[in-house]
Amino acid sequence: MKLPVSFLCAAAAAALSFSVQAQSVKPDLAKGAALFGQACVACHAADGNSTTPVNPKLAQQHPEYLIKQLQEFKSGKRANAIMAGFSAALSDEDMRNIGYWLAAQKGTPGASTDKDLVTLGERIYRGGIPDRQIAACAGCHSPNGAGIPSQYPRLSGQHAEYTETQLKHFRDGTRANNIQMTGVAAKMNDREIKAVSDYIAGLR
Repeated sequence: MKLPVSFLCAAAAAALSFSVQAQSVKPDLAKGAALFGQACVACHAADGNSTTPVNPKLAQQHPEYLIKQLQEFKSGKRANAIMAGFSAALSDEDMRNIGYWLAAQKGTPGASTDKDLVTLGERIYRGGIPDRQIAACAGCHSPNGAGIPSQYPRLSGQHAEYTETQLKHFRDGTRANNIQMTGVAAKMNDREIKAVSDYIAGLR
């Protein structure tokens, strides 16, 4: 049976309306806190400020970025066996609730520790390496590391060890869920990666 065009248009409009309503539903921070406490607290600490350098601080991160990462862990676009297992059990609504709860938590400051490299790290972060077409990190992540909501993650205070690992993963293709970062990291050597990671840890 061929359905009339008016019926199909009405159905499409209803579906679009439902989609918009679903996106505008206020996140449930209490549910987000509960889910985080059940699955994430062991690695990322009770308030999202991981004290283990290999595990990222998530507190005060942009919720859109957190949701995107969880979705990509679940789909396999971002490879991590542990996170794939946790994210597999989460619905989009769960991810949204967790993401917005984490965004509401205050991030703890970090500190640079390598005096010999911090000047190089600052130079790369703020000005890039023009002669090798390496863009300044500040252009996307802002001068103070706050990032740009829904586009680029907050980096301020992130563990240097975690950042260094992720940059190396971007460089060698282990992490393949961001073409821009793959292109940047591909041009950086170990010393430059270590320097900028240490500088980022001290950003406030």
